[in-house]
Amino acid sequence: MKAAVVYSTLTGNMKKVAEAFCTGLGEGAEIFDVANAPDPAEFDLVAIGFWVDRGHPDQKSMDYMKKITGKKVFSFFTLGAKPKSAHAFKCAYTAASYYGSGCEQIGSWHCQGAIDPKLIEQMRKMPKVPGNPHAATPETEARWAAAASHPDAEDLAAATEAAKAVRQIVTGEDPYAELKAKLKAEGKI
Repeated sequence: MKAAVVYSTLTGNMKKVAEAFCTGLGEGAEIFDVANAPDPAEFDLVAIGFWVDRGHPDQKSMDYMKKITGKKVFSFFTLGAKPKSAHAFKCAYTAASYYGSGCEQIGSWHCQGAIDPKLIEQMRKMPKVPGNPHAATPETEARWAAAASHPDAEDLAAATEAAKAVRQIVTGEDPYAELKAKLKAEGKI
């Protein structure tokens, strides 16, 4: 399997996650910054790693995603919100809409990520009005503080495991082949 792992990063978070994801995909996977990403037509799988900007992939990632047609694709991203929040799942759903025609999205993965300090300063200046989820409140300040420690080692390990599962889906590998071989060698099957 020939795979491109393409990432866009603002704080360096996504580069770490993309490296972990590339490791999990194994042989045949190559990693590229979105600014230097090759023609997606060369690959069996294109995995895009991005940071979330107002509920959408960042602009550079969106532009690249639109160039991908007729490929198996996988989205992975970091965001300031909690990873199991409704906002995180909405971002995953929204990201899928940016791929070009004929793409088969085989999944997505996301984790919390530190927010750019410049962005936090901008949000602290926003008015605290009903409906503004980005204004500085005790709740948002707590969420920003929690996000600052991510991605952590656990997140990176989870990204690697997610990529292993993606590889099995794309290549049709038996996810239990290793276990079956072990059990067979032990005479248990």
